[in-house]
Parts: sequence; structure tokens; C-alpha cells
Amino acid sequence: MKVYAVGGAIRDTLMGLPVHDIDYVVVGSSVEEMIAKGYRPVGKDFPVFLHPETQAEYALARTERKTGHGYKGFHFYADPSVTLEQDLERRDLTINAMAQEVGADGKQFGPIIDPYNGQEDLAAKIFRHVSDAFAEDPLRLLRIARFSARFPEFSVAEETLIALKAIVQSGELNALSAERIWQELARGLIAAKPMHLFQVLLTTGAASVLLPPTLVTKLSEESFREALITHFSCASNGLDERCAITLMDLPAGEIRSWADCVRMPIEVRDYSEIFSDLRVLVNKHLHHSYQATDILAWFNRADLWRKPERAQAILNLADKLGMNVLPLVNAMKNTQAINTAEIIASIAAEDRSNGERIGGAFESARLAAITAALNS
Repeated sequence: MKVYAVGGAIRDTLMGLPVHDIDYVVVGSSVEEMIAKGYRPVGKDFPVFLHPETQAEYALARTERKTGHGYKGFHFYADPSVTLEQDLERRDLTINAMAQEVGADGKQFGPIIDPYNGQEDLAAKIFRHVSDAFAEDPLRLLRIARFSARFPEFSVAEETLIALKAIVQSGELNALSAERIWQELARGLIAAKPMHLFQVLLTTGAASVLLPPTLVTKLSEESFREALITHFSCASNGLDERCAITLMDLPAGEIRSWADCVRMPIEVRDYSEIFSDLRVLVNKHLHHSYQATDILAWFNRADLWRKPERAQAILNLADKLGMNVLPLVNAMKNTQAINTAEIIASIAAEDRSNGERIGGAFESARLAAITAALNS
């Protein structure tokens, strides 16, 4: 029984990057031996165990065979006879198919085991797939797209690009779960250069399968791509802002439809929709003054009264992107200064339980406050 650290931990160490998680592979062992040594089995699809002390995950070396659709359509074979090289061969990229032995003290030692020339591709900054089995797993296309955003200085090898296009043409992307699609897209959006994520999706033809139609059309325009790069550089790398920037030219209805398809978290979806509505409002008033009723409608849409921090964050983002939102900022300050207790007190006692009456009074006061801000 031998234990090896594999995959991203080796890659990141060689790149001088911090290593947060280490994947371990166990060669020459069995389920029975692992349990006897105190490891706790947790894997559903293939044998994975938790270390009895550190709780780190250790997987038995395995091979795989395609038996169905999607990234789950595989049969895994784990046995003491499976070699480290066989286990590494099933991995996606050569730079992720390296290993180093781990001693009884948990520390790595000895040479880097690199049967597929990962170090060479790492030095050349190339994403290259390990074997022909690469094209059998559609999730790998999204992983490469996400890696391209994380490591923008890397390029995709020509033969790997052909394999990615084959994944799209096979229709296998349709077998991916919505949750996994969103997970990979989200990780790419918050990476160093999210535009590289979209470039891979466009080049391979996956964009038309995975992204909203209007966004695909926009991404085909060089001016839009350049604007997107500029906008990303102005904003933070938070998922809310990155997603809102990506989708800001889409109508809120299309954002909602796509968000449902990929199981986008509700708070991220709402942020994007409200930002899109703000962009529509700003564009409507590019050549003439803001109308108080329009501003109040957006305040209500943004739920300013219960979530002022979110509305402020969205206005801040719009300002960073050069949108004229100063009138809205001033109007917001005026409405937030309204004394709601005084408004309620001004309503006859017998009417104070009337929600519509109170709501109408609030609306009138907010409209007057917005009008005053615009006039000043």
C-alpha cells in the first residue's frame, strides 16, 4: 500500500501557488484493508475514505469505463492491481496528472511522478488532455473553460480544442446537471479573467448550449467583449457583481429564465435582475431628466426599504461603470430620511390598521422626497 498526493496540489506547488486542498490516491490496497486501518468509507460511486485522524479524503486508485451519458455515466474499477499510472491516465489534463509519494508522517517526498509530461506543459503554459477518454466526460469542457479564466496565460492545445468541440457535437453537454453547470460557471466568473471562460465556450460552440441566447449574440460582438473586460476590471471579483455585469444587457425576464435553468442562487439572480432594470432606467433617461415615478418604481423593485445595503451596492456598481446614477443616490438619501412614524401618526387612529392606507401614504411621501431631490 502506497499513498500519493495527486492533481492540483502538485500543479499549484510547482507554480508557486498556495495549496488549500490535497487529493490523495492509495495504490495497492483494498476496501477491506482501508477499513481495517481505521479509514471510514464515504464514496458512493467509487471507494473514497476519510483518514481516521485528519479526515482528509483518500481514494483507491481506479480506472473507468464509459457506460452511459454525462459525467456520471462511468463504471469505476478499483483494485490493488490498478497502478498509479493507470489512475493518472483517467485525469483531464497533463498538468493535473502528476503525483508525489506521501510518507507515514503525511509529508510528500521523492521525485514528481509525471508519466504524461505535465511539467513540460506547465512550463509551456498549455492545457493538454491526457488521453482519448477525455472527450467522454462533458464536465471537462466546463473545467477547461474555468481553468482558462483562472490561468489566463495558458492556451488550449489544438488537439484538446478538437476534443472539446467533439464533446459539444456529441450532445453530452445536455446530460450535465444544472447545479454542476452553474458551479463551474460561477467559479470561472470570479476567477482572474472571466472573459477567458466565455472565449472557450464560444470557440468550442458550447456557448449556444449553456448560455442565454441574447448573451451568446452579444459575446459574438467584439465591442461587447471589450466592454465586458473593462467592466470586469472596474468591479470587484464578487459573484454578485461579476454575474450582474455579464447579464446587464439582458432583459430581466431572460435572466430569470436562464437562472431557473442553471439553478442560480436566488440572491445572485435578484442582484442581476435589479441591476439590469437599473440599466434600462438609466438608458431611458440618457437624453432627458429622470422622472420621480420611474425612480420610485426602481426603488420598489430593488426593495430599498428592506434591503438598503443591496440597493446601495448596485448603485455603487453602476457608478463604477460610468452610469449616471447620482440623481438616484440623492433621491435614495431623501427617501431614507422620511420619518415613517410621523406618517403613521398623521393617519386617523381608526385607519392605522389599514395596510393600503399606510402604504399609499408612504408612496406619496417617497414620491415627494424623490421629486424634491430631483428639483434640487
